[in-house]
Amino acid sequence: MEATIAKSKSVTTDCHNVDKKLRQIFDLTEDEANFHMKQSAFLYQLAVQTMPKSQHCLSMRLTVEYFRDDSFDQELPVKYSDPTLQHYVIFSSNVIASTVVINSTVLHARDSMNQVFHVLTNGQNYYAMKHWFLGNTFKDAVVEVLNIDPFIPDYYDKTTPSHLNLPTEFRVSFHGINNASAMHSRTQYISIFSHSHYLLPEIFKNLEKVVVLDDDIVVQQDLSTLWSLNMGQKVMGAIQICSVRLGQVRSYLGESSFHKNSCTWMSGLNVIDLARWRKLGISETYWKLVKEVSKKEGSAALASLLTFQDLIYALDNDWVLSGLGHDYGLSTQSIKKAAVLHYNGNMKPWLELGIPKYK
Repeated sequence: MEATIAKSKSVTTDCHNVDKKLRQIFDLTEDEANFHMKQSAFLYQLAVQTMPKSQHCLSMRLTVEYFRDDSFDQELPVKYSDPTLQHYVIFSSNVIASTVVINSTVLHARDSMNQVFHVLTNGQNYYAMKHWFLGNTFKDAVVEVLNIDPFIPDYYDKTTPSHLNLPTEFRVSFHGINNASAMHSRTQYISIFSHSHYLLPEIFKNLEKVVVLDDDIVVQQDLSTLWSLNMGQKVMGAIQICSVRLGQVRSYLGESSFHKNSCTWMSGLNVIDLARWRKLGISETYWKLVKEVSKKEGSAALASLLTFQDLIYALDNDWVLSGLGHDYGLSTQSIKKAAVLHYNGNMKPWLELGIPKYK
């Protein structure tokens, strides 16, 4: 023992080398943790953006069946352009999701005879959608399926996507005050019109008013009262999110002119006055703003926020309950009370990672 102690005392410990070695181990561990975090985030986004295999197969089977079976044709073109009827527009590439929107709307309608649904999809899903909606009935409502590809203008900037664009969602995280002494971080997914929405006046030339429904909503009450709204000089009725104001997304908006205290607005349920839209040249304003902010991430969403500044008619918040695609804390009472449930966020109900209690 004495010999061992003497030997250990004779060995000088270089603290600098020990510190250096520990720092190397720490850095390696931190790099590995960062790698796994990035990989996890990537796989999560991949799961969100990839269509489930079952739905992809359904679309393919329906397309094949469409070309095999041409024995029926239930289309009613006269109703499609009748301005006296209630016209609902859905942008979607998802057969099941768009069906849920239509079915839930019709089931809660007092009179489905006046309802006309226009499903705008891309060429890839057009025949599947057409076959599905020709083969299914929704009380007395009629459904028109349109391929949006021929309507996409070729004279816009080359950076403009030449395909169907679904509503754009971007995430805003900010700090809020929960009580006098505590700070908490909040995340809100803002859903905004995309490029495709600004083709509405061109696609529906004979219509003066439409209601646009996102394909990630479920309707729980009759929507007919939306057609009697007096929006004054406003172009669109939408739910405003005053917990997120334009001033809070200042970094996204850059040097553009905007009122920092203006509330942001949401797509999902939108009443649109197409006549006033055309009169004010909303689409032209939007494409001009897109070119100005094209170098920024999420240029479509930012241009939409600025295009409709001071032109939004605020709908009563009881119309829509949003957050079912990201917020675990929504109460059962608020869900039952809402006229429309909006699954905005990454966790859509048709995905495996959808929030189970909301499915």
